[in-house]
Amino acid sequence: MEEIAKFETISQYNAFNNHETLHPLVSVIDFSKASPRRLRRTYFGFYLVLLKDVECGDMRYGKNTYDYQEGTLVFIGSGQVFGSDAGDELYQPKGHGVVFHPDLIRGTSLGRHIDDYTFFSYHVNEALHISERERLLVTDSFSKIKFELEHAVDKHSKTLIATNIELLLNYCQRFYDRQFITRDNVHKGVLERFEKLLNDFFSTSKSGEVGLPSVAYCADKLNLSPNYFGDLIKKETGKSAHEFIQLKLIDVAKERILDRNKSVSEVAYELGFKYPQHFTRVFKQHVGVTPQEYRMSEN
Repeated sequence: MEEIAKFETISQYNAFNNHETLHPLVSVIDFSKASPRRLRRTYFGFYLVLLKDVECGDMRYGKNTYDYQEGTLVFIGSGQVFGSDAGDELYQPKGHGVVFHPDLIRGTSLGRHIDDYTFFSYHVNEALHISERERLLVTDSFSKIKFELEHAVDKHSKTLIATNIELLLNYCQRFYDRQFITRDNVHKGVLERFEKLLNDFFSTSKSGEVGLPSVAYCADKLNLSPNYFGDLIKKETGKSAHEFIQLKLIDVAKERILDRNKSVSEVAYELGFKYPQHFTRVFKQHVGVTPQEYRMSEN
């Protein structure tokens, strides 16, 4: 396997894309100025917001190359590995992007809330597809950040740059909310598959083998990133994916507790709990009584 390319600093990435470094912690990049390159797995020590302006085949998810239409936004979080090995074929990158180092936003409002932008952990195939009007807002944000980079550094520079990046990300959060709505049919299909996954999980011996189903486990089975999956379920149901799993778990538990041929401990182990005490605590938290008390009241 080919060695992973690594970009720890903004200046390294600027040099790779034939750009001057105007600020050591942030840059606005026009990828059409970059030299042709090969696809390869790449580590980034900073955040990237990439706007793909034309059809391109330079993004991969697993073994698939995604040819995005004009107006696609991709987000890469600091510390992530992006891309895939794909032989020696060269391609010309196109589009624009804002890249910023975590050090830029330390002590700022954006730094305190950066983890709220869960789309930095979405998979490539969960990219944001924007309209022409939305694209204008994105490019306007890029222009304002670039203006600040070309302006003489003063006491306002850091605040204005970080504020404009935060504004851009807030718009992107709104656009993702819109995408969740406009792709409602697709997402309802995911919700149906999620429910079926849980039904199959508890109706077989998987719970005893795997343990309690986690959000990450379900997302993986549905070929989604945990964050995208969690955000989707929250938008569709009003509940977090974890809450949804817990409610299904309690429904199944209520049915099995009524079987007097099984002890509460046996039911707990069947459901995937390592310790019956944990099962009792979770059950009482949701139902208001212990499993044993529930069994006595129902019978």
